[in-house]
Amino acid sequence: MPRVTVIAPPFHSHAAPLSVLAGELRATGAEVTFACAEGFASLAEAAGVEFTPLRIGRNANTGIARRTVQAEDEARRLEEFLEATRGGAVPALLVQARHRRADMLAAPERVLAELRALHAERPADWYVVDQLSYSVTLALHCLDLPYATFCPGHPSYLPAAPGALFGVPYAWPQAVRPTPADLRTLRGEARANDHSFTALFARFISRHAPHRPVPRRAFTLCSPRAVLLNYPRLDWLPPRPEGPAYVFSGHLTPTGTLDPGPFWRAEARRLRQAGPRLVLVALGTFLSARRDVLESVTRGILAERPDTSVILAAGDQAEALAGLAGPRVAVAATVPQQALLQQVDAMVHHGGNNSFTECLAAGVPALLLPFSSDQFSVAHDAERAGAGLCLDPYRLDPATAGRAVSALLDSPRHALDELHGHVRAHGPRRAARELAGLMA
Repeated sequence: MPRVTVIAPPFHSHAAPLSVLAGELRATGAEVTFACAEGFASLAEAAGVEFTPLRIGRNANTGIARRTVQAEDEARRLEEFLEATRGGAVPALLVQARHRRADMLAAPERVLAELRALHAERPADWYVVDQLSYSVTLALHCLDLPYATFCPGHPSYLPAAPGALFGVPYAWPQAVRPTPADLRTLRGEARANDHSFTALFARFISRHAPHRPVPRRAFTLCSPRAVLLNYPRLDWLPPRPEGPAYVFSGHLTPTGTLDPGPFWRAEARRLRQAGPRLVLVALGTFLSARRDVLESVTRGILAERPDTSVILAAGDQAEALAGLAGPRVAVAATVPQQALLQQVDAMVHHGGNNSFTECLAAGVPALLLPFSSDQFSVAHDAERAGAGLCLDPYRLDPATAGRAVSALLDSPRHALDELHGHVRAHGPRRAARELAGLMA
């Protein structure tokens, strides 16, 4: 029985899909350990795998970013990022690029020591590591331990095309087009990160494992054997680094019918009595802080579609937005998103990779409002695939949002249905089997 350790960063949007993968790897016959911060032990329990505490970064997000206890510097950076999202796509991406220098290679010596100790105490035949956990990837590379890479976001997070840079979208949706000057500034910051990260990797490897090869570009360092992409295989995706085999999971939603629980079953029935169409509005664990956008979208839907009700996931803004609640609106801090997607007719989200793939798995069309990270690339793909529409959240008004959601509800779904079938044919069970075969 092979022993596998799945190492997850302390972010719910990363740890949750990795825990689903861990459970499916156990179903292949592996002995699986889920390694993450203490606050995520329940994910291992739900997946039916062992848990071991491992903290691999300074910041964390257990489900609502602003409600997660953070160090002072991390909390300050979160507020700086949220403020930047009010300025437009490039200002938000520039802040992320500058924060990346502090966040993405946190305490590599400590991580190396902890992984060396973990392997000595409970050795694994191979590991699974989140691609954005660069300190872990670097440590496993130095220790020469076999591992598979899990790419939690858009496949372009592994830049391979000529001129591709981590932190610069490989493509933009029609609604969001930066000026050439802004794009040059962004590329300059991303290129500086590329050079500085590669130099940091080279110095670290020469100091701790001089016998190991130095990657030509740090952001392309991944498993030489297997990379799991939490994404559908789309014909137009950019090239990926040569060497490993690539597994497209399509989605990492738990297998089977998901039950939202008695409260949300009752809420869905109540809302459909007032407006028989139902839309879920959720901007993820960070961007739920954008109360202005959540309110504009909700009011726009109510005004444009008298036949439509709304479930609003408002994060730490739930109390402030409680006044929207009524016969056609339910407001909550968090919702069981994956289960509710099997109950609704459309979703409004931020273009996060999990929300995109979960909508595809459920066959639900989406309005995407991308703010940062890989969300612009995801929004581009959703539009091109016929799985949704995109609006610029920086120039959003209720009427425009309402009309877009109305168009989603009334549009034919042939392209979405085809992609839904493709995604459902893959999923975590098949991905785990393929990954286990590649690492055997």
